[in-house]
Amino acid sequence: MSRPRVGAPVRRVLVEVVIVGLAVLVFSSVHAAVGTSATAAAANARALQAVQRALHLDVERSANAWLVEHPALIQPAVYCYRLYYAALLGVLVWVFVRHCEVYPTVRRTLVAMALLVLPVYWAVPMSPPRFAMPGIVDIVAEHDLFGSQASRDLGNGQNHFSAMPSMHVGWSLWCAYAVWVALRATHPRAALLAWVFPLVMTAVVLTTGNHYVLDVAGSVVLLALAVGAASVWSRWLVPRWAPGTRAAQRAG
Repeated sequence: MSRPRVGAPVRRVLVEVVIVGLAVLVFSSVHAAVGTSATAAAANARALQAVQRALHLDVERSANAWLVEHPALIQPAVYCYRLYYAALLGVLVWVFVRHCEVYPTVRRTLVAMALLVLPVYWAVPMSPPRFAMPGIVDIVAEHDLFGSQASRDLGNGQNHFSAMPSMHVGWSLWCAYAVWVALRATHPRAALLAWVFPLVMTAVVLTTGNHYVLDVAGSVVLLALAVGAASVWSRWLVPRWAPGTRAAQRAG
C-alpha cells in the first residue's frame, strides 16, 4: 500500500504562511512609519468633526457617554476591541481548511485591503476622538485587559493617528465578507448572520472613543475597493502568472 502524499499540502501551507506573514510585516512596518504628524492629525480631525456636524453625524460624545453609564458592557467592549485579531486569524484559517475553493479570493481581498489603506494613512493622518475631542473617556486605556497604557503612549512606536478608516471595522467587515463568500451558496442565513460582527465592532469603536462615524464609512469603501482589486487580480494577473499560460498563449 502506497503512503499518502503530504508534500503538496505542506508546501501549500508554507506558501500561505509566507504570503500572509509578508503582508502582515509590510503592513505593520509601513503603518508604524507613515502619517505620524500630531499637528496634521489634529487638523484633519477638526475638519472631519466639522463635516460630521454639518451632516448631523457627530454622535461620538453621546455614544461614549452612554457606554460610561453602562459599566456592565465596558469589559465586553474592551474584549471585542482588543481581541478581534483572533477572529481575523480564525476566519482565515477556517476558510483555508474548510472552503479552499474561495480561499484565494478572500486572501487576495485581505491583502488588497492592507495595501490600499496605507496610502490613506500617509495622506490623511487622523487623531481619534479620545485624543481630539474633550470629554471623551478613553475606555480601552482605562479598562485595558493587560493593564497597558500603550494606547496613550505616543512614543511607543505605534501609529496613534490612523483613525481614518477604522481597520477594526475594516477587518471585521473582511471577516463577514469571507464567511459570506464561503457560505452564501449552502448556508445563506449563516452567511448573512456574519455581518452582525462588523455591526457590533462599529458600536464598540464609536462608544470607546476610538473612531468617528465617517471612519466607519471609510472602512466600507475600503472593503468595496479591495473586493474590486481582488477581482481584477483574479481575472487579469493570476492567469498571466499561472504555469503554462504563456506557452498556451504562444501556441494559440
